[in-house]
Amino acid sequence: MTDDLLICGAGPAGRALAHRALAHGLTVTIVDPHPRRRWTPTYAAWADELPEWLAPEALAATVDHPVAWTTRRIELDRRYVVFDTPALQDSLDLTGARLLEDRVAEIIRPARHTTQGLDLPAVRLASGRILPAGRVIDARGVPRSPALAEQTAFGVMVERDRWPDPDTLFMDWRDDNGAKPDEPPSFLYAVPLADDRVLLEETCLAGRPALDPATLRTRLHHRLRSRGLTLTGTEPVERVRFPLHGGKPTPAAFGAAGALMHPATGYSVATSLRLADAVLAGDPTWPLSARAVNLLRRKGLRALLALPPAALPQFFDAFFQLSPAVQRAYLSDRENLPATAAAMFSLFTALPWSLRRHLIRS
Repeated sequence: MTDDLLICGAGPAGRALAHRALAHGLTVTIVDPHPRRRWTPTYAAWADELPEWLAPEALAATVDHPVAWTTRRIELDRRYVVFDTPALQDSLDLTGARLLEDRVAEIIRPARHTTQGLDLPAVRLASGRILPAGRVIDARGVPRSPALAEQTAFGVMVERDRWPDPDTLFMDWRDDNGAKPDEPPSFLYAVPLADDRVLLEETCLAGRPALDPATLRTRLHHRLRSRGLTLTGTEPVERVRFPLHGGKPTPAAFGAAGALMHPATGYSVATSLRLADAVLAGDPTWPLSARAVNLLRRKGLRALLALPPAALPQFFDAFFQLSPAVQRAYLSDRENLPATAAAMFSLFTALPWSLRRHLIRS
């Protein structure tokens, strides 16, 4: 029996695509070395990016006005959500799918016509099996490479009453983490995981190479001590490291593997959830405008990497002074080329000349 859809990878993107395919009555196979492994990272998104079909229980917290600390405190006028990771995974129910515990060694694209019609795409597994399917979609993410900028983070989960700050901190660039002014910068990310728990995470937004987890751990401990919280060493830990770009903008790939990750933020889960139905319907998800926006966003990442460390708070101070509509255009609108270009131009003109020169050189 040949399934309608074979998905390589059982992470959030692959599982979301499989879940929606099953909802549309398709037959589905998922291949992953550990297809039933529980997810542990913390995922978040802007609320207006989520599809209507997402189960409400997949969300752990909703914040109406997250806060960015740049050179000052800024309330963001956009609702932010943090996923309940286990509930998100469970809500993407895979009942009816075939889960194969194996590794995809090769994706074989259809190359010729036969007497029965066009060849079907297939995958060759590490075990040697070859599986054809009506469609094969790669959702295995992007492998690490020294050529790719990465985002790294080290975080701890603590009881809410141990952390006195009531703000949800989308970015906190205050300089109380012990880093020297000429060292690569990092910021504090502080979000609720439930009514009684909060994640406190020191984050390197982008680096090539990015800051290592040990450095981020030291900075986080220093920052928290300076704010009155001494860790006991028994707190649950979260470590993050992934490439910020890569993947191929093609209908045959999805999620980060399909270049759906925002190169300047590292966000991709909401985009994958939102586009799953469109991919299954065969709608064009990579029109020329989307490819151009992706290129501009990658140039934005290059600009971030070119800025001197001390300039990051000033850069984001200018960004968060833009109107919410302009911010949203750059952060979320993946097909609106004029709005993305206008947002980048508005940010450029809002920066002092000292920073503009760095951006021009980049």
